[in-house]
Amino acid sequence: MGHASTHAADLGTQNIQLPAMALGFRKIALAVAVVGLGGGAAVGYTGAFGTDPGHFWRAYLIAFLFGLTMCLGGLFFVFVQHLTRAGWSVAVRRPAEALAANLRWIWILFVPFAVLWMMGKANTLWVWADMNALRAENPVEAGLIDPKTAFLNPTFFWIRAVAYFAIWAVLSSFFFRSSVSQDESGDIKISERMQKFAAPTAILFGLSVTFAAFDWIMSLSPAWFSTMFGVYFFCGCATAGFATMILITVRLTQLGALKGIVSREHFQDMGKLMWAFGIVFWAYIGFSQYMLIWYANVPEETGWFLARQVGGWGFFSFALLFGHFVFPFLGLISKWMKRAPLTLALGAVWMLCFHYVDLYWLIMPEIPHDIGEMKNYGELATKYADTATHFTNPVNFMLVLGVVGAVVAGTIGTLSRVALVPKKDPRFAESLRFENM
Repeated sequence: MGHASTHAADLGTQNIQLPAMALGFRKIALAVAVVGLGGGAAVGYTGAFGTDPGHFWRAYLIAFLFGLTMCLGGLFFVFVQHLTRAGWSVAVRRPAEALAANLRWIWILFVPFAVLWMMGKANTLWVWADMNALRAENPVEAGLIDPKTAFLNPTFFWIRAVAYFAIWAVLSSFFFRSSVSQDESGDIKISERMQKFAAPTAILFGLSVTFAAFDWIMSLSPAWFSTMFGVYFFCGCATAGFATMILITVRLTQLGALKGIVSREHFQDMGKLMWAFGIVFWAYIGFSQYMLIWYANVPEETGWFLARQVGGWGFFSFALLFGHFVFPFLGLISKWMKRAPLTLALGAVWMLCFHYVDLYWLIMPEIPHDIGEMKNYGELATKYADTATHFTNPVNFMLVLGVVGAVVAGTIGTLSRVALVPKKDPRFAESLRFENM
């Protein structure tokens, strides 16, 4: 809720165009992308640092999804603002549009998985990709997966993947191009058109994000299932998207842009969104999923969580509880922490770090094949007490830095070609006058 104030805005070129210094940073980001992805691939290929193919491909999947969730979170912010006809957010919407615009090319980073399938080694990641081999190695698990093969089969998997990327590319391109075209024409009908398409966009976004989470993460353990998993993954998208938006906006103001346009009021509301979706809602969904599975005590469901409680993974579970919820919940609950760009940016960096930890916790552990033979939890914990997480393996950080470098470079490139604000949006003046009550 807000009220009006007198707020002069400088719409001069220097204030709403990307500073030249940022273009230099784009070159650095591209170099990081090349070195990170190239170095990570070299490590994975040579097996340095004890990296086996299974770990490498899971590490790359984590890195890919880290970058993807940043962009999906940006798209979520954009269409929700149009859906709710929000006025406060116009001043900070362009960074989210630029972030979402990366969805037009991010499919390129998924191509290595296509190569893995063509090499006939996709079962390195998704065990159901070669059901004959699975039936020979683990007939019990294969028996649980066989009824799902109408959905979990290579042809349908790739049809769905193409559909996801097409949906995301079309939606992000529509909102970005429409917003930029309004910078020239100022046509109010463009805003009306974006509002009209925001509702079907929400439906397509929800379905595509949910099924992508099922396909790319949940099917890593295909005998396991959770109807809440898609919402949990969406929380990760919100965490990454809002945190990245905050960092982009703070950095632009540090470089001298957006004077008189973006204020502490906007930072406070962006902080509210990150706090609500990335911290509180994430914890609510995570607890709800765990509680229902624990209460039902169905072996096909509990095994997934048990694998994340033994050995080094037990520490990860506690780290997520405190790092993704307790500490940031307390640290950012005050409005003053959200209104100060420095503390808000530090909070955003913290949330991005623990979003990566969250993805690592989701993707890297493997459910022991003999888990059903254990008499009790104590026997399981004793047998797998030495299970290592390999979190410090350099390949993890090479790959994620490579993907982040590519996303950062793409975002800077997009922002360099357009104004940093939707300057002729009909609600732009309202955004300039916005103040929190």
